Amino acid sequence: MRTHTRETQEHLTPQKALEILIEGNGRFVNNLKANRDLLKQVNETSAGQFPFAAVLSCIDSRTSAELIFDQGLGDIFSIRIAGNCINEDILGSMEFACKVAGSKLILVLGHTGCGAVKGACDDVRMGNLTTLLEKIRPAVDDTVTTGERNSSNAAFVQDVALRNVQIALQRIPQRSPILKEMLDQGRIMLAGAMYDVATGQVGIVKPPVP
Repeated sequence: MRTHTRETQEHLTPQKALEILIEGNGRFVNNLKANRDLLKQVNETSAGQFPFAAVLSCIDSRTSAELIFDQGLGDIFSIRIAGNCINEDILGSMEFACKVAGSKLILVLGHTGCGAVKGACDDVRMGNLTTLLEKIRPAVDDTVTTGERNSSNAAFVQDVALRNVQIALQRIPQRSPILKEMLDQGRIMLAGAMYDVATGQVGIVKPPVP
C-alpha cells in the first residue's frame, strides 16, 4: 500500500476518500490487512504528511480509526474526544486538516455502547466530565424513544449516539465558516458513520434533516 503524497492527495475526490475508508473497514471486518511497510512509511512521511481524511471519533479503546479503516502512517488525521463531540479545539483541528493540510473528507464516527453517551443519558456529574457530557445532552433531549430515558435502555442509548453524530454534522459548518466555505465549494465532504463494537462494521449515517 502506497504512502500518500501531495500528488495522490490532490487527485482524490472527497467521495473517493470516503470510499477508501469504507473499503478499509471491509478489510478490517474480514481480517485482511493491506500489505504495507510501516517502517518505510515512517521514512516516507518524515519530511511531511498528506492525509486524505480527518476522522473524529471517541476515545473508546475499541474505536481506533487507523485500525477500523485499515490505514497506515500519514493516511488520516485522527481526532479523538469522549463522545465524538464538537468544541473549538476540535473545529480548529478540522480546519487545519482540511484548509492547511489538504484533507478531502471529515468523518464523524460514533459507536455502539458509548460510555460518554451513557453518561449523558444518566446526567452524570463529575468534575470536568460534566462540561463534556453537556455537549451530548442536546442529542439526549432531541431523542424520542419508548421506555426508560437512561443508560438501562440500550435502544435509547443507540438512538442518542446516532443523533449525537447528526448534531455534530450540523454544528461543523455552523461553527466553522472556513469548513462551510470548503463544503459549499465541493472541496471537502462531511459524512457521519456508526461503528458497531460487536461486529467491527461501520455504517454510514444519514445526514440530519435540515
